[in-house]
Amino acid sequence: MTQQITLGGGCFWCIEGAFKQVRGVLKAQSGYAGGDKPEPTYEEVCTGNTGHAEVVQITFEPEALSVRDILEIFFALHDPTQLNRQGNDVGTQYRSAIFYQTEEQREEAEKIIAEMREEGTWDGEIVTEIEPLDKFWPAEDYHDNYVERNPQNAYCQAVVHPKLAKFKRTFAERLE
Repeated sequence: MTQQITLGGGCFWCIEGAFKQVRGVLKAQSGYAGGDKPEPTYEEVCTGNTGHAEVVQITFEPEALSVRDILEIFFALHDPTQLNRQGNDVGTQYRSAIFYQTEEQREEAEKIIAEMREEGTWDGEIVTEIEPLDKFWPAEDYHDNYVERNPQNAYCQAVVHPKLAKFKRTFAERLE
């Protein structure tokens, strides 16, 4: 039986590009969650006025990959201390968020954040939101596999490719 968890950690292209390579992940789909506008478009979400975050919904096999594993990868891919931003991407749509679908996911998210705070993993305060998933809206088709299909894109070259290279080195043993 599969599970899903939905994560927001800045631009969804990076999060999706990383999780598509992880053993046990069946699907990583970019989309929008946490807002109140039905069927938002990318352009609408980019205004910051819909309340949605750019997210990736991850469908995974819990026997092969635990919620803890997913969250460890997630926190390595972004800075959870940046409120409503990731680097130069600024706005509520880039917030750090975990949209859980089970109580186990909520509990594991709270536990890992508490551990990171206790260990002083980050210099600043962790601002990651933890909330139940209300509705996931898939992003437009052109966002699917965006990094893979657009390797020459300036944003991908400057931001995404370096993050994915570090990700591959750090999590080599978990990749397909």
